[in-house]
Amino acid sequence: MDLFAFLRAARANPLTTWFREHFEHPIVAGDGALGRVTVVSDPAAIRHILVDNAANYRKDDLQRRVLAPGLGNGLLTAEGEEWRLQRRTLAPIFSPRHVAGFQAPMGEAAERLARRVARRDGQSVDVALEMTRVTLDVLERTIFTHGLPRDPDALGRAITRYFEAIGPIDPLDVFGMPDWVPRIGRIRARPALRFFAEVVDELIERRRALLAAGEAPHDLMTLLLRAQDPETGQGLSDLEVKANIVTFIGAGHETTANALTWTLYCLSQDEEARGRAEAEIDGAFAQSGAMPPAEAFPFTRAALEEAIRLFPPVPFLSRQALAEDRLGRIKIPRGSLVTVAPYVLHRHRRLWQDPDAFLPERFLPENRARIDRFAYLPFGAGPRVCIGLSFSLMEATLVLAHLLHRVRLDRSPEAGPVVPLHRVTLRPRDGLRMRVTARG
Repeated sequence: MDLFAFLRAARANPLTTWFREHFEHPIVAGDGALGRVTVVSDPAAIRHILVDNAANYRKDDLQRRVLAPGLGNGLLTAEGEEWRLQRRTLAPIFSPRHVAGFQAPMGEAAERLARRVARRDGQSVDVALEMTRVTLDVLERTIFTHGLPRDPDALGRAITRYFEAIGPIDPLDVFGMPDWVPRIGRIRARPALRFFAEVVDELIERRRALLAAGEAPHDLMTLLLRAQDPETGQGLSDLEVKANIVTFIGAGHETTANALTWTLYCLSQDEEARGRAEAEIDGAFAQSGAMPPAEAFPFTRAALEEAIRLFPPVPFLSRQALAEDRLGRIKIPRGSLVTVAPYVLHRHRRLWQDPDAFLPERFLPENRARIDRFAYLPFGAGPRVCIGLSFSLMEATLVLAHLLHRVRLDRSPEAGPVVPLHRVTLRPRDGLRMRVTARG
């Protein structure tokens, strides 16, 4: 593929730039539009990049050019000592004890969604939009328990517009043009960015007033403002607080919403798996009442994990080599790009039996140990593994359980084909319209 053909394809949908060899060979190296690129799908080599020699591989300039204008220098984009300080400071917020305490508000948001969708019995709904609404509802109940200062639907639309604007790869970024050169995507994203800034400023101002009055709720927002590095006692700066709030709202909500959307799609295409999930869910509700814990749904959780194997919320990770390195017989030149693409890795012919099939049984507790840790990376791995991993999985499992207990969702007859679109995250190109059938 020549340079301009690659740029056109990557801008339209980067998924179309993967070829059969990427899904069949453990390492594919070559020179292209981005210079020397090594695509790695060998678990041992991935461990080397993300864990054993992680200090040699930083997030590349292209990723930072795309994400930093919107997400600031928060945990997702910071590097070096600044990242380590933020990670140490924020880690206690997402400790198992704190996350476990969010089950009840997550369940309440999930039940609210289920009731709302059940009222649409016999009608068609955009599941992608509904998943955006419920994940924002969870944020309001766990991070911002005094509510968001703006309409959550307006915030959801702004997040969608932001990712749609910055998602297409800009040739100016590929060729390393200075940041002061205007990018069309950044210009289109400006209204969303202004909206984010206004929302975050209002949130912080309101919460600091409550903290001063001794009336602040003990939620993630309060924990973030009070957080201190356990080694130095240093808190986060105002800019770091703002950047991480935007990251939680934008990246955190977006990935969970997409994971839910793809899981509902996969279950709608597999009657046996859906029936097994419904039986498990109905049994748990019959035994535990209105709010069963997430642990009551192992098959539902397995279906979620299998869906994000096929449709990983973040389909592409890349690093830049700070110094020359080797992956077996493959030389990694200093400054070159190394790519670990979960979308490719999770469908690799050498790593998965029947890789394109939806088989939730792979992720049941008795089978999970057979999956190499570095063959499955929906949340990354190593020091930069997603800090909200357990939060997201618990939230998504509870949402699925409450929703599938109330309704069955099938593809709407009038809906077109479902096309995965890579726009930083992986979402259905035209949303996901599904027909609602109330259960019970």
